[in-house]
Amino acid sequence: MIDRIRTLLSGHPMIPLDFSALSDDANLYDAGLTSFASVQMMLALEEEFDVEFPEAMLTRRTFASLANIAEAVSQITRKAA
Repeated sequence: MIDRIRTLLSGHPMIPLDFSALSDDANLYDAGLTSFASVQMMLALEEEFDVEFPEAMLTRRTFASLANIAEAVSQITRKAA
């Protein structure tokens, strides 16, 4: 799942990070992720995985790393199944 997320986000023009150069646990905010880009990232993830992030997951921590994002998406998709 992390590879799918990495590919999705790498191709997004509004998220100016080199995801191919970041480890799964790298802090995306330390790498330059902005609040605006994190919202764009959330929207792209929701569209790609056909999910909606619940309000409780709309935190900086959820989007702080590719590993955290993958875990959040996995949790949402498990609940939806």
